[in-house]
Amino acid sequence: MNDKYKIPYMNACIRAFAKRFQLSVKSAFLYLYHFKGIHFLDEFYETEHLQSIDDAVDDLIVLCRKNGGQLQ
Repeated sequence: MNDKYKIPYMNACIRAFAKRFQLSVKSAFLYLYHFKGIHFLDEFYETEHLQSIDDAVDDLIVLCRKNGGQLQ
């Protein structure tokens, strides 16, 4: 993690995801971890952080659904 903003960005995405689905932050993290959303944010940070947080959450929803997630 070379970028000092990476962890705060990932935290903001997790919190926005939690808010969108009315989950606790812990539940959102566990869901994203299980369905590869955390890995996605880490791997594609360079691209994702240039978009809005809402766009990142939309991307997480699509990715997690592809990996078996069921949140609508």
